[in-house]
Amino acid sequence: MRASRLAAASLAGVVIAGIAGIAVPTAANANAGGQAPERKQEQGQGLTLRLPAPSGRYATGESTFRLVDDSRADPWVPGQPYRELMISVFYPAKHGGGHGVTTTNQFPKAVAAGVAPALDGSFELTPGLVNWAATKTHSVADAPMAAGRFPVVLYSPGAGDARDWNVTLVEDLASRGYVVVTVDHTGEGPAVQFPDGHVVDNGPLMTLAGQAAQNGTFPDFLENLVAVRVADTKLVLDRLGSLPHRLTAGMDLSRIGMFGQSGGGFTAASTMYDDPRIKAGVDMDGTMEYTQEPDGTHLSEVAQHGLDRPFLLMGSSGHSGSDVRREPSWAAFWQHQRGWKADVTLLDSEHASFTDAEALLAQLAGRVPDATLVAGIGTADPARARAAVRADRAVVASFFDKFLKGCDDHLLDGGQTGYPISVER
Repeated sequence: MRASRLAAASLAGVVIAGIAGIAVPTAANANAGGQAPERKQEQGQGLTLRLPAPSGRYATGESTFRLVDDSRADPWVPGQPYRELMISVFYPAKHGGGHGVTTTNQFPKAVAAGVAPALDGSFELTPGLVNWAATKTHSVADAPMAAGRFPVVLYSPGAGDARDWNVTLVEDLASRGYVVVTVDHTGEGPAVQFPDGHVVDNGPLMTLAGQAAQNGTFPDFLENLVAVRVADTKLVLDRLGSLPHRLTAGMDLSRIGMFGQSGGGFTAASTMYDDPRIKAGVDMDGTMEYTQEPDGTHLSEVAQHGLDRPFLLMGSSGHSGSDVRREPSWAAFWQHQRGWKADVTLLDSEHASFTDAEALLAQLAGRVPDATLVAGIGTADPARARAAVRADRAVVASFFDKFLKGCDDHLLDGGQTGYPISVER
């Protein structure tokens, strides 16, 4: 049995803390190229943080859509007889940026208002230090799609996070020739805004989570939570072909992958277990067990049986190295996995290092205590954080290039890589 690496809380801990607005990062991004955040433009406005520029050859576009499942009552919104989701589609685009081109906001204002308290609380930031509504993506809304047929990759966020909380990786994949669909699991994140303007928060789910923690039914609650996420993902898969022709014309639905962070990684693995349409998947630091603290007592089906398709585990190390521990669900999955497998550890990292926090918090160096940065991303060194961002993007792209495009750069073979990672096969 091998040692798997999950340096942060289990999915259960993430749900309890994140839904309560205590300890789940759900943030905007920073510039991996080392640019400092913009200074406060007006008193009380807060710092504007910048996303790292994508590294691929394509410009990127973004379109958003509401999906409705009339056959399923919403499990978290009382009295709603249907399930509604919001997705964003990031894709290779024809635009070239420059003057007169307006890029999208990472968080719409109404969403930013909902997530700001969670962000500040998660990272122990002074409220108002950061203007969470100000961060821009590098993507132009509804830009013409680049010519070609591109693989499709779904992204599921961590429990309690918004779909907009990994734009660093998502835009980078799109710039490398992928159509990337990010999914908001409505009722989990602090705020999901729909086209008519209404916003759904996570109050009902927070109440249910608290009740489950108190009455000893938290494993059942978590199992239901993941089942809802899997059903959400299947809805997205079902509707991909119904998106506007300007997008579907460039989507190759025979090549679909999925990745996610924390609970999103669990969602990717669980959906693959149920749905063969997903050909390859990545779990970034997410347990596959329904417990508050992983102990092997409530393993998921995918942990017990593995998959017959390629799957990549990406884990954090913990900044001191002492946080590396055996994670029972990863050990079980590794033992039973029948398809290609690898485990990549991002050195000097924490749980949030697989989100936009890695780039974002680095921009706050010198403005917050070093201990705050170390607790969030495992390092107080901005250069080290930038190296981690590059490593994340390189590993995820290498995996999907290998299994969705048939192009192997051998980064995942192991040995010396030039990145702050270790690879186990």
